Amino acid sequence: MAKADPKPRLTKKAYDARVADVRADLVHMQVQLKNAPFPVLVVVAGVGAAGKGDVVNVLNAWLDPRGVETFAFQEPTDEERERPAMWRFWRCLPPHGRIAIYAGGWHTEALREDPRSPRDLTEFDTALRRIARFEDQLTADGVLIVKIWLQLTKDDQRARLHELEADERTAWRITAEDWKSHRDYDRLSRLADTMRRATQRPGAPWHVINASDPRARNLEVADKILTRFRAHYRTHKTVAPIAKPRRTAPLRAAGLRRLLALPLDQHVGSGGYEEKRDKWLGKLNRIVRIANQARRSIVWVFEGWDAAGKGGAIRRLTDAIDARDSRVIPISKPTDEEKAHHYLWRFWRHVPRAGMATIYDRSWYGRVLVERLEGFARDVEWRRAFSEMNEFERELVEHGVIVIKFWLHISKEEQLRRFRNREDTDYKRHKINDEDWRNRRKWAAYETAVGDMIALTQTRFAPWHLIPANNKRHARLEIIKTSCQMIEAALAAKK
Repeated sequence: MAKADPKPRLTKKAYDARVADVRADLVHMQVQLKNAPFPVLVVVAGVGAAGKGDVVNVLNAWLDPRGVETFAFQEPTDEERERPAMWRFWRCLPPHGRIAIYAGGWHTEALREDPRSPRDLTEFDTALRRIARFEDQLTADGVLIVKIWLQLTKDDQRARLHELEADERTAWRITAEDWKSHRDYDRLSRLADTMRRATQRPGAPWHVINASDPRARNLEVADKILTRFRAHYRTHKTVAPIAKPRRTAPLRAAGLRRLLALPLDQHVGSGGYEEKRDKWLGKLNRIVRIANQARRSIVWVFEGWDAAGKGGAIRRLTDAIDARDSRVIPISKPTDEEKAHHYLWRFWRHVPRAGMATIYDRSWYGRVLVERLEGFARDVEWRRAFSEMNEFERELVEHGVIVIKFWLHISKEEQLRRFRNREDTDYKRHKINDEDWRNRRKWAAYETAVGDMIALTQTRFAPWHLIPANNKRHARLEIIKTSCQMIEAALAAKK
């Protein structure tokens, strides 16, 4: 990695002469950003005593506070530890038009663990790959990430620590831990170099800045932000309209073949159904309680055709789960706030705590279904989403979340029968609208998209369970049985 270049110290007079222009440029940047279709993330990290906090404070003083938010991440709270590592960073991403400043951020979190053993180093490597994926997903979505690393030599760090200790106004900032880190400077520097190399992304490079002169440091940080913003703004200030898709060609035929091979004549009669259902619900209740006691959270994903019975299946499922330990998240059109974030943001927010359950009634898979077919996502966006969703689910499972995904499949004829039944039944009429009929006219295109979804997001850690749902009783029993089997297997695998 490039080292910070030594520069002559900047006089106060020269510094003051430049500050006014820099502040004006930063505020002008915010004015331009306000209506831009992307946010700006500024990560300020670096060696101990390099002035990370001072830089964050200076940026807040120079920027208009109405368009910026600052986050300082300490040790994870219990709430944060009970979710995947990146959850707390996803939830504080800014919307389009705003700036977020991160003191340390996700990189410092990885370094804080201070890996030494082979196992720790393996986990460190996993964390770095996770960070790289996170940044790649954001930059691919148009987010501008400016990563600053404030560098001091070992001698400069020692001098800075002594300087801060000698001043009664800043002595409180220096602890025994700071001196311990200084004595371990060489090893920690090698670790930081490894981190920067692993997270040096094409769209999110590191900017290593010599922090020995605080005035020059402050100006250079601002200059890096302005330079990166201007270049990014030129290419991202507007978004071209999305062209409507002309035809839907399969990406992977195997998924469609698997879908069409489902036997839709599966039938469970009313005789004995309730007894079977209650037996399996009782088993599910016991297994979910065991998962809760083991601090294992569960995520259910329900996808399927309109009128396939997702709502009814979810209601039966929740009969077996304590309402205090679960949430049903119905997914519909994204709000303006959700549109101003990466599409996965609204799903990350609802990831459950350890021992809890979240049931998604429709999910992130809308990206490769309705958004693909209705032209709400560009071709490059929905194609990229397959791997992004796989990585999202991988992070859940690596944290110990049990992910259970269902596709409820019905025939086109059965859907028509249910649509007409809804239109003819007063208390069901609210369930049918013009959009349902419009989607039905695109049955073949949706069938192709579903096949691609199944083929490209079928993973060992989060497989799809395709449920023949022409017969609702059969579908509900299969969903409860499969849930029991999946949770039991996940709990047994961790023993």
